[in-house]
Order: sequence, then structure tokens, then C-alpha cells
Amino acid sequence: MDAPEIRYAKSGDVSIAYSVLGEGPFDVVFVSGWVLSNLGVAWEGTPAEFYRGIASFARLILFDKRGTGLSDRTTGIPDLETRMDDIRAVMDAVGSRRAAIMGFSEGGPMSMLFAATYPERTAALVLYGTLPSFMRADDFPWGRTYDEVLAGIKQNDDRRGTEPWLDEALLSLAPSTALDEGVKRWWRRWVQTSASPGALRALSLMNSEIDVRHTLPAIRVATLVLHRVGDEDVVPDLGRYLARHIPGAEFVELSGADHGWWVDSLQIVREVEPFLRAMWQGGEWEVVEEERVLATVLFTDIAGSTGKLIEIGRSPVA
Repeated sequence: MDAPEIRYAKSGDVSIAYSVLGEGPFDVVFVSGWVLSNLGVAWEGTPAEFYRGIASFARLILFDKRGTGLSDRTTGIPDLETRMDDIRAVMDAVGSRRAAIMGFSEGGPMSMLFAATYPERTAALVLYGTLPSFMRADDFPWGRTYDEVLAGIKQNDDRRGTEPWLDEALLSLAPSTALDEGVKRWWRRWVQTSASPGALRALSLMNSEIDVRHTLPAIRVATLVLHRVGDEDVVPDLGRYLARHIPGAEFVELSGADHGWWVDSLQIVREVEPFLRAMWQGGEWEVVEEERVLATVLFTDIAGSTGKLIEIGRSPVA
């Protein structure tokens, strides 16, 4: 399969770049992680193997999140709810009534929120190397405090986007490939064309606001949680946390130490394919529940001191 055509969907006033690959009987929407999103450059490296793997049994829908890659740049820091709605816009553009949503790393919380908000559009949820929150709390011992986040952002203000910074990021996310000069050249180009240094900074700050822990019990679709045993960027305990708090979720631990899905990606495909095929029965997605109940989701603000309630409306599962 060659690189597919890049098209655009409108999400409000923002144009979202997307591509469609494969002609399988059901749809899979892939939500990539932090800033690693440029549909053109991704095809020049190892992500192509993953894309072809998923597209061998499904219609794969890819997109660049707003502010990154080939999608429109935006002013300010878009919140998670706004970015999540880009999934819906792309699905509408390609005529996808219902799809499996697969989220990686930062794309995981967006995928979880989408599954809880649009159960009638979500057939299944696949989560790889992801987490519900980047911030440490009394009942959540992982991540960093807000002050630590700000200090880390400030520390990298003069380095962000430079070759030393990019090489350190590759070592953290995909250590098994960090010494390969060809991979390093492609990696630098992928990140640099995905987001500018200013966008990298803004999206890092946005991550400090992400907390979808209270959404997890409201997810009522079949969920597969995948995590590599040696992942040090997002530790496996976070995958186990998700599996414990999403009703009925299945947790599968994979071998390896790479956080990046683009490394040994067929290992992930081999788990995803039978899971989704089992959900696709007789030409229709398996129905997990006949009706969604009204869910109330608490999102904590950036300071962690107050919250706002967002109601997720009742909607039948098609």
C-alpha cells in the first residue's frame, strides 16, 4: 500500500488533515500521541509498517491533530474537549458511522473521552502505552506536580526542537532505535514538521491539564489496554490502572522497552486484529450495551483546586 491521499475535514473553523487507508469491513481511527503527527513524513519511516498492518484488515482513518502536522495551526492552547471533537469531524468527513478508536500516549485520554461522550460512534476502544492523567495527585502517585511541569518546560525553552533535544526524546521514547543514524534523521524530520518549538511548549502545557480519571467508569465499550513491560516513559502500572477502572477492560502486557508504537509495530497489530475481529460479528459491531446512562464527568482545572462538571448525554448504541 502506498501513502494515501491527504484530505481535509472542517472542525469548526479549523481544517484537519486526514488520510484513509485500506478497504476492510470496519473502521479504525488512530489517535497518535504528543505532537508526533505529520501524515506525509510518517510514511517515510517505520510508522508505515503499522499503518499497513492495521489497513490489512480494516479501513484505517488517520489524522493530524489541530495545531500539528498538516492541520491548521491554532492560537492559544486547545482544550481536550475541543481536540476530541476533531475525531468526530474526521469520521463525518469519511462517512464513518461507528469505528474502533485507538489511542496512543497523549492520544489515549482523547480517545477515552470520545468513547464516553460518543458511545454511539465508538464500537471499541484500544489503548496503547497511555494514561489517564499526566499529573500526580494524592490518589494518583504517577506523573509530576504542576510546578515540576512548569520547571521542565522552562528548562527546555532554549533547547526544544534542537538536535540534542530530539535525540534525547528518541532515547526516551524508542531506546532500541536511538543509535540508528537513519532512524535519527527521519525522527528529527518527523518531529520538526509535526510542531514548532512554540507549539511543543504549548502542547506540553496542555498536557498538564489532562485528567480523565473520572471518565473511566463511564466507558461502556469493549476495551483493550496494551502496554510494553519495559516502557519507562509511561510505566505499565498506568496501563493496569486503566484496565482496573474501565469496566470489563482487558489488559495485555507486551515484551519490549519502547514506548513508541512505530517500533516493532506488528507486535501491536497482532493483538489488535483478533480483538477487533471478535467484536465484528455478522457484518455489524457487537453491541455491548443497549443504552447509555447519563454520565457526569469531573475535570479538574489547571491548578487542581476547583472543577467543572460536564454532562455526557444519553444516547443509544447503534
